[in-house]
Amino acid sequence: MAETSRTSPTRGSTQPSLRERTRAAMRAEVSEIAFRLFAEQGFENTTVEQIAAEAGLSRTTFFRYFGTKEELVLGRMAEFGHEVAAALATRPESERPWEALRRAFDLVTQPQADAPELSQNQMQLFSDACALMTRQWDKEQGWQSTLVPEISRRLGGDTDPLNDLRARVLVASAISCLDASYDAWTAGDRKAPLSVLLDQAMSTLSEEN
Repeated sequence: MAETSRTSPTRGSTQPSLRERTRAAMRAEVSEIAFRLFAEQGFENTTVEQIAAEAGLSRTTFFRYFGTKEELVLGRMAEFGHEVAAALATRPESERPWEALRRAFDLVTQPQADAPELSQNQMQLFSDACALMTRQWDKEQGWQSTLVPEISRRLGGDTDPLNDLRARVLVASAISCLDASYDAWTAGDRKAPLSVLLDQAMSTLSEEN
């Protein structure tokens, strides 16, 4: 009985099941294919049927993994928000909150430096689809719920982190700077590095906390 107990699965395990891992792998594969097609043909000109065919799926099966074509892109935006929050949490405690936010955004600006052509294609995707841009903004605002608690902690907030006005203002301002930098980057034909533009944008604001 003891041997059986040692080898039995632990109840309440948080490990993803084989089905969940398989689903995640398929979503990643379909996303990669979709982004390649978006880059080659444009977002509007790429159909769900084309994406599904490239992935070896039926249209019905595609919709088991993604509710819409837009979800392929916007799902990545949401994931990126959690990655930025994780990067923020690792910043040194000695950094001021505004500087910690700027350095966490290196996760966003570095791909532009490492693979500018890929980044250009992705940004063109956002620029070409107005409806997608609107929903992109909604996703970026969703980043606030993941970034505000850490900024509130760094500010020594003693209230509910999500209701900390100072933290909310700082995070919203930083995201606005990031958006403005993206706009300047695309308007300037990507000649100036996004990281430099973000430095300029965030240096126009100051915080004393």
